[in-house]
Amino acid sequence: MAEIQINSLSKSFGKSKVIKDISLSIKSRSFTVIVGPSGCGKSTLLRMIAGLEKIDAGDIKIAGKLVNDLPPKDREIAMVFQSYALYPHMSVKENMGFSLKTAGKSKDEIREKVLETAKVLRLEKLLDRHPKDLSGGQRQRVAIGRSIVRAPSAFLFDEPLSNLDAALRVEMRLEISKLHKSLKSTMIYVTHDQTEAMTLADRIVVLDDGKIIQVGTPRELYQNPANLFVAQFIGSPKMNIINSNDLTTSAIDEICSDKQLEVIPQKLGIRPEHIKVNSKRQSAINGNIDVIEYLGADSFLFVDCANLGIITVRVDGSQEFKLSETINLEFMRENTHFFDSSGAKI
Repeated sequence: MAEIQINSLSKSFGKSKVIKDISLSIKSRSFTVIVGPSGCGKSTLLRMIAGLEKIDAGDIKIAGKLVNDLPPKDREIAMVFQSYALYPHMSVKENMGFSLKTAGKSKDEIREKVLETAKVLRLEKLLDRHPKDLSGGQRQRVAIGRSIVRAPSAFLFDEPLSNLDAALRVEMRLEISKLHKSLKSTMIYVTHDQTEAMTLADRIVVLDDGKIIQVGTPRELYQNPANLFVAQFIGSPKMNIINSNDLTTSAIDEICSDKQLEVIPQKLGIRPEHIKVNSKRQSAINGNIDVIEYLGADSFLFVDCANLGIITVRVDGSQEFKLSETINLEFMRENTHFFDSSGAKI
């Protein structure tokens, strides 16, 4: 399997610099997810690793081998795209074995590899069907299978689930996760969906405006975001952010310890599940319930807290609340995040 080393990588399209001096080490057999908003450069970075985009500056090494000038076919990687790109006139087994056929492999070897891969992806009963006879999830499994038969050193996924409906996305996330465990391959997965990032990744790389903002495990990024961007991008619903200037003195005393106030924060952040609804005593922060989203096990309360704005609170779904009800909010001190004027975490 392959370790991928990226050193000082840069890329521009005309006068627009889309990848800005990125360095990143991806461990062999790891599952790394690159996540960020649309236009942040994540797909461009993936295409540079694959050899589909020219490198302006920097180096890429795969398994210790410099690949800057190697064509895609010689990099020992396989890429799965957003579109399935299956040949409509070919059957599933013909689509899956096509790359081996063009590589000059024997019919017996192709048949063996295709059957072996079909078992892994539960496609054995579909081998004689054509793409038009398959569901979206089945087509994506065929596209992944087409990559697996080549036995690459690394798999690159470019938003492969974005064309699927919500239920199929969940199903395919499970499939890809199980696939990684069974193949023990290096996988790099690009998405704008932070739920996919959190559920699939060993490590998440958060990208914004062509730069790496933070790298860490899903838990590290969720519990200890490096700045406001990561704090609000990772987590659904996103973290509540409050301007410290809008808080009363009593609210600040309630939320912050003396040690935390040694550096006056510009903004405070708190996740919805770290706010308690306190009905027994008056709190320094209170408001009226504007919207209730009941999800069964949980409910989300969107509380209008006047000059503090709307604060989202996650509560047990068994608790009942009423619209326009006034509630007191208690922030858990140990789970409150503080940010300076530049957005960096204090």
